[in-house]
Amino acid sequence: MNKQATILIADDDADDRFLLQSVFDDCGLVNPTVYVKDGLELIEYIRRSNNEHSVGLILLDLNMPRMDGREVLRILKSEPHLRKIPVVVLTTSKSEQDINDCYDLGANCYIAKPSSFDVFNDTISTLIKFWVKVSQLPVVPEAARFLN
Repeated sequence: MNKQATILIADDDADDRFLLQSVFDDCGLVNPTVYVKDGLELIEYIRRSNNEHSVGLILLDLNMPRMDGREVLRILKSEPHLRKIPVVVLTTSKSEQDINDCYDLGANCYIAKPSSFDVFNDTISTLIKFWVKVSQLPVVPEAARFLN
């Protein structure tokens, strides 16, 4: 992933956002990170995003107020110029129905949040290594102009 690409995180839990940032810091992540509290804020961020950092990866919680992760996936993956942005669902749900629904909606990966800090740390570190340091991701130009 381009070191200038933004990682956009949608999660309504302040503790989870803090833990994510702690792991990112420990991993030496250099990409900018943006946190939003729900799916509506995520869509609004993409709509108004005319900054110098394109969104390169989205970490998406499922159960959030105002707009949940399923609806965000429906919107993002229905737009030809946005569907290339990798979306990793990172949620507490281990429901088989949620897992199947998310993959049907175009999620690139589904991870149930571990309850132990050590396992959470290892999981997020591995996620960062794979999606940020190993994967070759497409460039998504000026996503804002593609969302109505």
